[in-house]
Amino acid sequence: MKNAGQLARTKRLKVIWLVGLTAILAYVVFTFQETRQLGEPTIITGYSLLTIMLGLALYNMRKRLSMLPLGRSAVWLSAHSVGGVVAIALFFLHTGTFWPTGLYEQVLAILFYLVSITGIVGYLVQRMYPHRITETGVEVIYERIPAELAAMREKAEALVVECTEETGSDTLARSYLETLSWYFRQPRFFWAHALGDPKAGHWVHTNCSAVRRYLNDDEGAYLDQIEEMAEVKAKIDFHYAAQSIMKRWLLFHVPFSASVLVLALWHLFVIHVYAL
Repeated sequence: MKNAGQLARTKRLKVIWLVGLTAILAYVVFTFQETRQLGEPTIITGYSLLTIMLGLALYNMRKRLSMLPLGRSAVWLSAHSVGGVVAIALFFLHTGTFWPTGLYEQVLAILFYLVSITGIVGYLVQRMYPHRITETGVEVIYERIPAELAAMREKAEALVVECTEETGSDTLARSYLETLSWYFRQPRFFWAHALGDPKAGHWVHTNCSAVRRYLNDDEGAYLDQIEEMAEVKAKIDFHYAAQSIMKRWLLFHVPFSASVLVLALWHLFVIHVYAL
């Protein structure tokens, strides 16, 4: 049953992409033919682009009305992604250039590019991060991350105090204050985790290896526990980075989308006023 459902989703996605690519090809052929015949393809491409942009805006409304039977969310997401690609192609067919002339047109182009970039980023993070979060083997609710890190920091500090009392040496304590205390204080290496860079793991291993040579066996056992906790913290830090981006990219994408739509409607109004 699971394989059948996955095959159905793959087939549906292929159909949606086929429709989108066919639409792009049709608009390319139409623009080329109209240009050769000294026609005005910008009218059709402009209205088509505005229509698609309005359709893309409906996806946000669909998410807000998830309780209504308006079709599967996965279908809407696929159509939204393909529609975005068609909109980018139509934008270049409509403008005929990467950077239009005129301040107003340039502002509209900048906003359109920002919408496109944030949309692509959002699509990628929604596709990649959930799988990578599962691979960490750690489950943590985003809102609970500060409390989880605070508890972990208290446990690490308790181990340092216990090590000092049991061994009579403060080597591990001094090393912790100089390096690991900074690491356990809050989420670290945000962009490294976001980009898949194993910088956090290398940092932990390097600093623990540097102090291990000065510890005896008893102190080393405490360091092993702290290093293990640091590795778990790196996974929680990845959760924090990934979930932060997954939650916040819409704070950029939606306002940019609304701004582009408003300016596009104003652009249509101005064009008709001057055309009359």
